[in-house]
Amino acid sequence: MNSKSPRYGVARMISKLGFGSRTQAAAWVREGQVRVNGRLVKDAEFPVNPGSDRITIDGRTDTMDGRTERPVRLVLMLNKPRGLVTTTSDEQGRETVYRCFEGAALPWLAPVGRLDKASEGLLLFSNDPSWAARITHPASGPDKTYHVQIDRLPDAALLSSLQRGLHVDGERLAAKSARCLRSGHKNAWLEIVLDEGRNRQIRRLLSAFDIAALRLVRVSVGRLQLGELPKGKWRMLTAQEIESLVPAEP
Repeated sequence: MNSKSPRYGVARMISKLGFGSRTQAAAWVREGQVRVNGRLVKDAEFPVNPGSDRITIDGRTDTMDGRTERPVRLVLMLNKPRGLVTTTSDEQGRETVYRCFEGAALPWLAPVGRLDKASEGLLLFSNDPSWAARITHPASGPDKTYHVQIDRLPDAALLSSLQRGLHVDGERLAAKSARCLRSGHKNAWLEIVLDEGRNRQIRRLLSAFDIAALRLVRVSVGRLQLGELPKGKWRMLTAQEIESLVPAEP
């Protein structure tokens, strides 16, 4: 065996190969479902060599190692309803986005980025952690477009300020672009484009200007549009749509 070969914890390796989240893989290990080269392991950090060690999970017919082809990359889009949290499980017992998949015969899929509980719209899920990381990375990921209802009527100076940005809690927050879509008597809808994703970025940015976001809907990721997908419904992306989201790896 090559002593210089990289070694990873078995739970991390299962996740890297796209067979489950790291949390799910760790649970399989704790439950005594994982074997390395036929040996039962109970430690999620048990070191494995991706080029030689073989990993099996009880009840599954596939065997994993560094030479194993990863599962076919799957990506789906959900029109996330307001009031659901973007997580696989919630310690506070709140309903999660996985409620929308109840009864569906789906493999393990993890959120690609997230929308907070009060936000709505386009949310991606994938079984490929490496691809998901490229989508959410500021340098390689696509722009995200949001429609945001605010509690005031904007003027050109405000829109310019949102694009210029400012520092909030040590982070610089700014919109790539901001424009007014339509105005009422007391509130308006803005279109805000972000080229990076920070925690609750739009809400924090608006709050710094004493503006409340009444509704926040993500309407597109790159060229992928939410379109007419009903709230709470999902669909698989085509291979062409997946490829359009981020340049192919060299």
